[in-house]
Amino acid sequence: MPQDEAEQQPGVARRRLLTGTASYLATAMLNPAHAQELPSAEKAPRNQSRTDPGPENRELQAASPNAFLPPETDHGEVQTFWNSFSSAHRRIQEGGWSRQVTVEDFPISKDIAGVNMRLTAGGIRELHWHNAAEWALMLTGRARITAIDDEGRSFVKDVGVNDLWFFPTGTPHSIQGLAPDGCEFLLVFDDGKFSEGNTTLISDWARHTPREVLAKNFGVPESEIAPVYTVPPEGHYIFQQAVPPALEEDQRAAAGSKPLSPVAFDFAMHAMEPTYKTKSGEVRVIDSRNFPVSTTIAAAHVVVKPGGLRELHWHQNADEWQYYVQGRGRMTVFFNGGKARTQDFNAGDVGYVPRTFGHYIENTGNTDLIFLEMFKAPRFEDLSLSDWISHTPPELVMQHLKISRETLARIPKRKLPVVPA
Repeated sequence: MPQDEAEQQPGVARRRLLTGTASYLATAMLNPAHAQELPSAEKAPRNQSRTDPGPENRELQAASPNAFLPPETDHGEVQTFWNSFSSAHRRIQEGGWSRQVTVEDFPISKDIAGVNMRLTAGGIRELHWHNAAEWALMLTGRARITAIDDEGRSFVKDVGVNDLWFFPTGTPHSIQGLAPDGCEFLLVFDDGKFSEGNTTLISDWARHTPREVLAKNFGVPESEIAPVYTVPPEGHYIFQQAVPPALEEDQRAAAGSKPLSPVAFDFAMHAMEPTYKTKSGEVRVIDSRNFPVSTTIAAAHVVVKPGGLRELHWHQNADEWQYYVQGRGRMTVFFNGGKARTQDFNAGDVGYVPRTFGHYIENTGNTDLIFLEMFKAPRFEDLSLSDWISHTPPELVMQHLKISRETLARIPKRKLPVVPA
């Protein structure tokens, strides 16, 4: 396309404006003397209404250029659907740390809450359970997880990067970091009101039970359970211990006189073939159909290559909670009443899309964009705009969108979660 013709294309002009703005922001952060005006008229349209000479958080501008200079297609006021673990408070203890994003911090997220946790080698997340189900993705390192099933049979496994686990409501469990450098993982809970400060810790329960009752329950003298009552008032939560012994040794010791649990609380996603794959990316769907224990949370692990797009689509059965693992992208959410808003996302950010609201996620960086789509539902479901258009009578679609029959014929007629295909 000739340059003068390209200049007349709104998308091209806007991309050049954003490119110029990003360069300006980077320069402004390095040299505040240049932070007096936006890119010159040679690089951006003459539009004084877009200038912003007053005080600004330049780092946030650089991180989210589409919020700073929104696409002209954005419209109306909508609820915020962006948050970030990077701005969440970290609870740091000897042995690791945790931080969370719940409905208290992210009001739109009523169905799902998230926790990001790091454990050192030997660091332990204390034996506990929740009144919400827990789904997890390993982000770095290795960990040993333990649980017991509804028959009291033990489960002890080691998990690594891109492995998952799921503990149903009320299932007691623990997590411990392994050598050489412990681990970091994401926890997703099927209740937006969930808080890590409101779980049942084994030490809490024990030390708040009368001594004579606890001794009678265990069948031991009170003197032998006296150390229980020296645990700090806040419980252990996360604490440092030695790296555990070999997996087989722990499994034998935990099993006792019972067989090991036949319930697979873990899922080796790292070994899973993509559910969908195109030249621009791939999607792995994990739900109750291939991870039977995960009855209340479904997930899609999505990889979008540079220039790729998680197609325009929506979900019929649940709100979508997102976690961005790697890369840089942007998402527009189309709300009811003709409202739309665009937001940029970076690693560590959280997104949210209400049930049935249309959206896309585009890779705007130069590396793979990797993110999770999480749903409070037993099964993953989605429908795409291309599906809708290509399986509706052609004349009806042409009348609505004012497109030609030739254009309509080129729209994909099979499921392509990541495009270009």
